[in-house]
Amino acid sequence: MGIELVHIGFSNTIVMNRVIAIASPNSAPTKRTIHEARNKGLLIDMTNGRRTKAVIITDSGHIVLAALAPETIAGRLQATQTEGFSERGGSMLAVEQRDGSSL
Repeated sequence: MGIELVHIGFSNTIVMNRVIAIASPNSAPTKRTIHEARNKGLLIDMTNGRRTKAVIITDSGHIVLAALAPETIAGRLQATQTEGFSERGGSMLAVEQRDGSSL
């Protein structure tokens, strides 16, 4: 498994192999996590001044803010994985989301 780079807007990319979670910024615990990361110097703002729609938590403890929705970022990751799978000669039967619904 190689390094998977995913575009998260405004010519910014992130290494998805290092991502633990992608969350919405609306909950109190997520807001608290952002505040703590800012105080510790672990906050990376990749929104280019736009509204934060996704909070990406990495295995190094860094918190990345993105202007794309979590669903959009996850979809881009899935698209890159599908492209890589097709390039290796595989075929896809079905893609299932975490909630159990098929795409």
